[in-house]
Amino acid sequence: MGSLLGLILILQIIRGVVLSMRFSAHSDVSFDTLILITQDIGYGWLLRLVHSTGASFFFLIVYLHIGRGLYYGSYVYVTV
Repeated sequence: MGSLLGLILILQIIRGVVLSMRFSAHSDVSFDTLILITQDIGYGWLLRLVHSTGASFFFLIVYLHIGRGLYYGSYVYVTV
């Protein structure tokens, strides 16, 4: 699961950088840039959707990873 988390994180960073190239955070034009990304850029709607869903999926895998560690007791230091 750790490798999957690393892969998802790298993909999220790449998609975030691509989306931030077109986004303007100024309060007057921020909504307009979202409309531009969604409607005018080819597959911009898909990029936003995959980026937002990927963030939720990332946290789901993190919680599963932590839960597995707690279930198997990976946090316990065992000496032989």
